[in-house]
Amino acid sequence: MTPERPRRADATAEAVERTPSQEAAAGSPEADTSAPVAEGAALYAALDLGTNSCRMLIAQPKGSQFVVVDSFSKTVQLGAGLEASGRLSRASMGRTIQALRICQKKLQKHGVGRMRLVATEACRRARNAKDFIRQVRRETGLGLEIISPEEEARLAVISCAPLTSPRTEQLLIVDIGGGSTELVWIDLSAVPPEDRPRAIMRLHMGFDAQGSGPVARVVDWISVKLGVATLKDQFADVEDDAARFALMSWFFEENLASFSPYHAQAPREGFQIIGTSGTVTTVAASFLGLRRYDRAKVDGLQMSSAQIDLVIRDYLALGPEGRRTDPRIGRDRHTLIMSGAAILQALMRIWPTDRLSVADRGLREGLLYAQMSADGVLGDGPYR
Repeated sequence: MTPERPRRADATAEAVERTPSQEAAAGSPEADTSAPVAEGAALYAALDLGTNSCRMLIAQPKGSQFVVVDSFSKTVQLGAGLEASGRLSRASMGRTIQALRICQKKLQKHGVGRMRLVATEACRRARNAKDFIRQVRRETGLGLEIISPEEEARLAVISCAPLTSPRTEQLLIVDIGGGSTELVWIDLSAVPPEDRPRAIMRLHMGFDAQGSGPVARVVDWISVKLGVATLKDQFADVEDDAARFALMSWFFEENLASFSPYHAQAPREGFQIIGTSGTVTTVAASFLGLRRYDRAKVDGLQMSSAQIDLVIRDYLALGPEGRRTDPRIGRDRHTLIMSGAAILQALMRIWPTDRLSVADRGLREGLLYAQMSADGVLGDGPYR
């Protein structure tokens, strides 16, 4: 049966504006993605150092949104070997510091005055993380901040606010990272439809401190210490490709037992999942048959459980060598896509849906929104 044509999400605007030259440079960490800077406008930066990647955005506020001025993304594999040793390796720290030096040069070039540079699960877990943070400060001048799982989840949530449909009453936001996966379930039934994205944006103040008026109620949230890199490492000794995939998927599901919505009946009407991660965007690009990634086609795309399952079955049929050479997956993603797909399949098994919205946005965008909101520099708009 031919899959139904994908639908765009119900968002009325993009959360992040980018120029065509920036889209063309996506995936090239050394590319100069600079865009014109409005005179006198303050610049903000957000850096996300995860288990697998180092990514940064430099942006300036524009109305109720922001414009990306420069960006950087590089696979550094900071968490390589962490599962076995409990420490960040010398090689992984060296790769990461090289990437951070490039970030430092970009920050200096643009004269960025306001920034948050955060590290997540790999640095939360590593015994030598404090030594690494000091080394980064000494060699690059950058001050990295290790954030909690709750703050990581909250920042991912607010970055996805613009993709929330006015019809959504129950919302699940999923952020599949390299070392952990965050799930947040939000009840929007008490919020007027037109105010639902704005109510989610107010969560930047905290899951409980939401101000006055109808609120987005966080039913539960969880940070599972399994991401694409850590889940892959746990089953590296299983040789059969299909068996390894099945074991990873069921093992991830077992780790959701303490998440209260796991035990509730899956809602039928007014339910939406928003997925933010390289896994979700790669699955979307594969579904669309994109040989070159196009954010404009991926961000906000809606997929059903059946469509996602078709892509995952195709990945399994390709096998490891086929995935390595598939241009839709990419060289940096092919070794991690099946562990990410295992997580995604588990979620679709528990909460089947015809409305998974793909978000090419996440922690960095959340960091920018939170800084700009705190400074009061975002204008009136639907997602303030």
